[in-house]
Amino acid sequence: MKQIALYGKGGIGKSTTSANLSAALGETGLDILQIGCDPKHDSTRMLMHGAWIPTVLDLVRERGDAAIATDDVVFNGYAGVRCVEAGGPEPGIGCAGRGIIATFQLLERLGALNGDVIVYDVLGDVVCGGFAMPMREGYAEEVYLITSGELMSLYAANNIAKAIARLAKRSRQTCALAGVICNSKNMEGEEDLVREFAARINSAMVAYIPRSRTVTLAELNRQTVMEYAPESEQAGVYRRLAEDIMKNTRTSIPTPLEIDELEELARRFAQV
Repeated sequence: MKQIALYGKGGIGKSTTSANLSAALGETGLDILQIGCDPKHDSTRMLMHGAWIPTVLDLVRERGDAAIATDDVVFNGYAGVRCVEAGGPEPGIGCAGRGIIATFQLLERLGALNGDVIVYDVLGDVVCGGFAMPMREGYAEEVYLITSGELMSLYAANNIAKAIARLAKRSRQTCALAGVICNSKNMEGEEDLVREFAARINSAMVAYIPRSRTVTLAELNRQTVMEYAPESEQAGVYRRLAEDIMKNTRTSIPTPLEIDELEELARRFAQV
């Protein structure tokens, strides 16, 4: 079983990438489980044709852990992808990471953490204990950072690299950085910037995803690109990403940049 986590700043297109990656993998006949680890609980919506599936944390609050069955939290989406949403607390109340912790505990009790590939879609703005759980507890063996060339997106990716490096010092640590994915904002010099950022943190850019109107149209129609426009160039990009991730055996312990180094790198490419 291959277990991968996609971490990135909120709004970077992490859930769009995760859903299309899962769809592309599902189309090959693999058994895919995607777990949305974000309080917005929108990771799997396009796989579910726009439906907001019940979140684990909401059900735990309503019924209690013991009263929940697998069918209550695991839903079949496009290409047979099994979908789970961790959920989170009401705004301003409680710990957002609690939903992730509760989800993993429940799925383990139900024996539902299985498949050929598990895709964890995790918020990366704040790598607190809950959000770091997929890495810290050995669920996610391969971590992919999703970023654009924007400074704050790179800042979030660099912070996640710091978390991986810190966790790698633990004797039982099993996760490592598997690569960087550039989800483009159409900035000048962006691809080269993200490629160099990846190299500087001891990794590599594994994919460049161009900005495409096809993504917008697909989501307006409540579908992944893979379903809405299967013959499009953008669908081909996600298929190549899926293929490359399945073949990838390169992982590393990252060497995150200091903030001054990161800013200097971004500034240099902004002057191209």
